[in-house]
Amino acid sequence: MTWIITKNELTESDLLNTESLFALGNGYLGVRGNFEEGYASGMNSIRGTYQNAFHDVIEISYGEKLHAFPETQQKLVNVIDTQTVKLYFGEQEEEFSLFDGDVSSFERTLHMDHGYTERLIHYRLRNGEEVRIRFRRLVSFTTRELFAIDVQIEPVTFRGQVKVVSTVNGDVSNYVNPMDPRVGGGHAKLLHTEQAGFQNDCLYVMNKTTASGLSTACVSRHAVQGAHQVEMRTSEKAAEAIITFSALTAPVSVTKLNVYTDTLRHEKNLIEKGISIQEELRSASFEDMLGWQKQYLDEFWSNADIIIGGEESLQEGIRFNLYHLLQSAGRDPFSNISAKGLSGEGYEGHYFWDTEIYIIPVFLMTKPDLAKQLLIYRYSILDGARARAKEMGHRQGALFPWRTIAGTECSAFFPAGTAQYHISADVAYSYIQYYLATRDTAFIRQYGAEVLFETARLWADTGHYDNGLFKIDAVTGPDEYTCIVNNNYYTNAMAKYNLLWASKAYDILAEDESAFEALRGRLNLDAQEPLEWEKAAAAMYLPYDEGLKINPQDDSFLHKAVWDFDNTPDDHYPLLLHYHPLTLYRYQVCKQADTVLAHFLLEDEQDLETIKRSYDYYEAVTTHDSSLSSCIFSIMAAKVGDQDKAYEYFNETARLDLDNTHGNTKDGLHMANMGGTWMSIVYGFGGVRLKESGLSLAPILPSQWKSYSFHLLYQGRKLKVEAEKKHVRVTLVNGESLTLKLYGEDVQLTAGHAIEQKLH
Repeated sequence: MTWIITKNELTESDLLNTESLFALGNGYLGVRGNFEEGYASGMNSIRGTYQNAFHDVIEISYGEKLHAFPETQQKLVNVIDTQTVKLYFGEQEEEFSLFDGDVSSFERTLHMDHGYTERLIHYRLRNGEEVRIRFRRLVSFTTRELFAIDVQIEPVTFRGQVKVVSTVNGDVSNYVNPMDPRVGGGHAKLLHTEQAGFQNDCLYVMNKTTASGLSTACVSRHAVQGAHQVEMRTSEKAAEAIITFSALTAPVSVTKLNVYTDTLRHEKNLIEKGISIQEELRSASFEDMLGWQKQYLDEFWSNADIIIGGEESLQEGIRFNLYHLLQSAGRDPFSNISAKGLSGEGYEGHYFWDTEIYIIPVFLMTKPDLAKQLLIYRYSILDGARARAKEMGHRQGALFPWRTIAGTECSAFFPAGTAQYHISADVAYSYIQYYLATRDTAFIRQYGAEVLFETARLWADTGHYDNGLFKIDAVTGPDEYTCIVNNNYYTNAMAKYNLLWASKAYDILAEDESAFEALRGRLNLDAQEPLEWEKAAAAMYLPYDEGLKINPQDDSFLHKAVWDFDNTPDDHYPLLLHYHPLTLYRYQVCKQADTVLAHFLLEDEQDLETIKRSYDYYEAVTTHDSSLSSCIFSIMAAKVGDQDKAYEYFNETARLDLDNTHGNTKDGLHMANMGGTWMSIVYGFGGVRLKESGLSLAPILPSQWKSYSFHLLYQGRKLKVEAEKKHVRVTLVNGESLTLKLYGEDVQLTAGHAIEQKLH
């Protein structure tokens, strides 16, 4: 049962959350889990369909605007609504509604191994006659433009007329909430309808954004089973098909196939291209499409599934999280994975550093082609990052935007946005991790080296030498409750790693003379620069407090008063919604892991005792108001030997959205946390580390579990890791022989054979 999520609640608050939980997507197209027929009058719904990276441009208003403040931002657009399918029964055309009618039974299910959602309803009409209704829907993993709805109606005692009204609606708006900075305010109406009509048996609507000039179109077609009549009609902003069955003497069905195109990927002639895709699909049934979904997912789960022995609720949680990550990851140079994926409009569809630090690791070792695509997106906006660096006063380098869609900075609040310079090091880090996991030197030469060079140049220009130490001033680390500080440990440590690997990438590139000379000429790269990068890295200042024997978060953090946690009301969390930023900045209080995160990503920078003491210190002052936090504390609790805390923090990540523990699941799912769930198991309990020296593992087993297992893809090989009460087993499923470290000792693996050791 852990492959399915089942819900039957019908209250407004539950439905808003379930719209996110039951969202479907494929990286290009995302559809929230709304009811086809809608809700009761007066009930709120965030009815949404999204095309990844399809955006409008809106102005940013400032009371006081200074140099290099962004003037505009991009905003993900809610596009054409094709979810609406209304049912009317009998000569009186009684409208089907789960809120007005007599519902004998109702069940709603997300099938994560088959790739579709389903609603089953046993419905009694006002005259006492009964029908069964089955709604199924999918967003195709194999035809990226396709969203399909299948409606089956089965007579129980009802034998009368059934009318199905299916609408393609261009009159849509975005959801806004001016009281919550995590959602966004204003700018709801971003599209206008340019065309609505039908051609042969296809309905179509085409919309255009107000400012960005992007167009989107949807072409819908209906495949009908059962004797029927069809009428098509259009209005200024919508098109609809009315399908009438004169008598329900046997089961009937309507399959609505919606094909979305846009000018980012399809350039022009959007309606014609939609009709062409419809023709390609004409011979396929809904069952065929379900078969394609299952085939795609079988391959994905064969590498990505994690099996937990002993706790079904956590098993359900990890599969749910992995499934939604797969649905949300962009697969082209225009798109990435936003903070809420394609499940909602929280954070306005922007891409953050979440991708590089929390999500790419999942795909890196389960579906590396997706990790590669996410990195190519960052390369595609490199010119914008160069321009942003110059706009910010730098002579060279690339400063990636804190939040963006199309490549320009979208953050209006610079202390917690633009000042988070670590984004450039995070991007560099993910390129390095990709190389370590794949040894794809061609990718480094084509994409990675240039990114590493330009980000290293940023650090060389941003930092300065002070008494022989290289320091970086006036930045913000991952912890957004402490802003504009000098020598943020996380930033400095990541910059050091970036600088060192830029020099190594220079050497890798030099092995291909033609590529080396071409890039060196294009970038005007001097042979002295790698030496300067190495010098800055060697001199990088990493704060250390001799009294506490920990790494301070920054130069000033330990000199502040500690936040009064004992007298902070429970309903005042998250703190950012109840206290002015300056109030937070004056105290030792962390929104999320900062130095602790650096100790995870770059554990070799400090000895284990320093890491342990830092973990203990920062745990006491961290609120975990960010969903990015608990997974890192889980990983590091496992690292320092506190298995109970590791398990406790993992529990907070595994079902965060399923149980709505942060209270905002309605705005979309927490993608970074979902990636963090996988990391908590693989990097935390599994002790996996990916370094230049190779792959290492150090599994532990929570006392609450009987076992767990997962797979890893590494440098063209597939491994299986199994942990049980007494033993850990590592199998090289396929690929060339491999030496890795298990509990610090070298072990040799050959294909088809396992190494078994006592569990530590």
